[in-house]
Amino acid sequence: MAKKSRAHNSIRNSSLNRKKQSEGRRNKHQCNKQKVHHLETADIYTLHSNRTHLETVYTTPRSHWPLEAKTASQKRYISAIKNNCLTFGIGPAGTGKSYCAAALAAQALETGRIERIILTRPAVEAGEQLGFLPGTVDEKFAVYVDIFRDMLNERLGSGAVEYNLRHGRIVAAPLAFMRGKTFGGDTFVILDEAQNTSIEQMKMFLTRIGEGCKVVVNGDIRQSDIRGSNGLADAIDRVRGVPGVHVHRFERDDIVRSGLVRALIDRYEACV
Repeated sequence: MAKKSRAHNSIRNSSLNRKKQSEGRRNKHQCNKQKVHHLETADIYTLHSNRTHLETVYTTPRSHWPLEAKTASQKRYISAIKNNCLTFGIGPAGTGKSYCAAALAAQALETGRIERIILTRPAVEAGEQLGFLPGTVDEKFAVYVDIFRDMLNERLGSGAVEYNLRHGRIVAAPLAFMRGKTFGGDTFVILDEAQNTSIEQMKMFLTRIGEGCKVVVNGDIRQSDIRGSNGLADAIDRVRGVPGVHVHRFERDDIVRSGLVRALIDRYEACV
C-alpha cells in the first residue's frame, strides 16, 4: 500500500510540475508578445512623431474682425455694393475686388439678410489648356473657385462653409450653368474674372437678375484670356446711366496686395 501511495503521489507531482511549466511558458510567451507590441508601438510613434504637421489639413484661420476698407477706393466700392443692385468692380489685380465682394456676401449670409451665395466665373484657363479634368462637375469646377473658398473660410469659418456648401446655401457653378436661372431677392451673386466672358455670355448672365438681388461683377479688362471683344468691356459701355447700376474703377495706386505687384504692373503696362 505504501508503494502504491508513493507512486500515486509521484504521478500527481509530475502532473503538477508539467502544468506549472506549461503555465510558465504561456506567461513568458504573453510577456514577450506585450514587449514586442510595445516596441512596435514605440517604433510607429517614433516614425510619425516628426511629421504630424504634414498630416494636418490646412484651413484658412477665421477672422473675427468686421470688414474694413484698406483704401478710400475700397470704401467707395463697398458702399456701392451695399447701395446698388448691380455693381461692376474693374481694375488691376490686387485691389481687393473679389475679397470685398466675398466678405460682404459672407456677412449678409451670416446675419440672415440673404439665403444663398452664388459664385460663378467663366471656365477659361489663363493661357493654358488643362485638358480633361476628372471627377464630377463640382470637382472639375473647384479648381476655378478655390480662391473664394479661402475668402469665405476666413469670414465664416471652414466648418460653416462646408455645411452651407452641402446644403446649397453656397453654390459654385460655371457661368455656362447660369442659363435659365433667376437670381431671387434672397441671393448674393458674384461673377469673377468677367473679362473672360463673351458679349453673349454677359448678356445671358445680366438678364438672370431678379428683384432685390445683389450682384457684383468683377474683372480686369486688360487681362482678358479670350480672343475678340469681351463681355465686361461691352457691358460697362451699355449700362452707363441705368438706375441701380454702379461702375467702380480701381487704379494702380489702389493695389493693396503688395508694392511689388504695383511695380510689376507698371512694367507690364509700359510695354503695351
